Amino acid sequence: MNARQRVWAALNHQEPDRVPFDLGGTTVTSIHVTAYRNLRDYLGLPPVEVRLADLVEQLAELDDDVASQLQPDCGRVAPGLASSYERILRDEGDYVVFADEWGIDWAMPKQGGFFYDMVGHPLAGASSIEDLRNYRWPDPLDPGRFAGLGERARALRREGKAVVLAPHCVGPTEMHAFLRGWTQYYMDFALNPRLVEYLLDQIVDLKLAYWEQALREVGDDVDVVVEADDFAGQQRMLISPKTFRTILKPRYARLFGFIHDHTSAKLFLHSCGAMHAVIGDLIDCGLDILNPVQKSATGMDLGELKREFGRDLVFWGGGVDTQGVFASGTPDEIREDVRQSIEALAPGGGFVFATIHNTQANVPAENFCAMWEALQTYGATAYGAGA
Repeated sequence: MNARQRVWAALNHQEPDRVPFDLGGTTVTSIHVTAYRNLRDYLGLPPVEVRLADLVEQLAELDDDVASQLQPDCGRVAPGLASSYERILRDEGDYVVFADEWGIDWAMPKQGGFFYDMVGHPLAGASSIEDLRNYRWPDPLDPGRFAGLGERARALRREGKAVVLAPHCVGPTEMHAFLRGWTQYYMDFALNPRLVEYLLDQIVDLKLAYWEQALREVGDDVDVVVEADDFAGQQRMLISPKTFRTILKPRYARLFGFIHDHTSAKLFLHSCGAMHAVIGDLIDCGLDILNPVQKSATGMDLGELKREFGRDLVFWGGGVDTQGVFASGTPDEIREDVRQSIEALAPGGGFVFATIHNTQANVPAENFCAMWEALQTYGATAYGAGA
């Protein structure tokens, strides 16, 4: 099997020759630049100027020499910056600051900073739907987003990789929080649900326009379409399941249905945390792939998830616990964590191995390599004699 065939076997709930591996196929299965530099040194590779796959999260773009050694099965195709937007990094004393095309301000400390945090929300002061109408919404059809998109997808396809297509912004409820700020986000659900619904509809409309053009550009060369929307915390949902079903579920159904109407690719949703209560609802909306399968969160036991939802969902992630053992454990503990994850999620297919969210800056290179080596061992034997 080549990489794409391996991934498609997993997506079709069939057992491939080995468990597929994703590193860098999305910006939620990638590696921080600090960890990446340490990994290159550990692997005996020369220093390079690291290219950023994502500025905010400070994620590294894999170089060919790293990809050659680690052999990930997926490649990412992402939109470019809008041609109407110029990213300007401002020196503001102890911080580097920039405003994105939505008008959201981001800041990273010059000393000891690992990524950019949100510090300004352009719609925080909006009090009415009229205020939202007057906001300058980014153009989802700006040609800068689509320049070279199809060519990159075709190049990955020629390499035999599974092609993963990124969105132009995070999901509807996250964009709501980013634009309004977290305090106002929670207050909106309680005090102004009509404003919430208008805002979510605007964001979904922008997404539909982007996806229609992006999917036209990549055509049949895309295998997985990514959406990302966090609405759960470590122990429970950030909003109630009832509110989710009333306000969010109809919008997801519209968004997911539109994507499925325009592509045969599988639909991937990144959503962290304890979101067990609404997994069935997401399946109703048309979800194919769940990421990151955060096994450290309440109600997210891997074996139970596989038994309950394994016929309907592909699990992409769940491979090693980035909240705990990956950074602080021993290589032996990491190998055991990987073994348990593969044992729980691999049988019958429907599993693509990735870390539970990005490899953070504090993950030692020897721990990363212990994870990778365990994947080679247990991922190759997960399907018995056919491996």
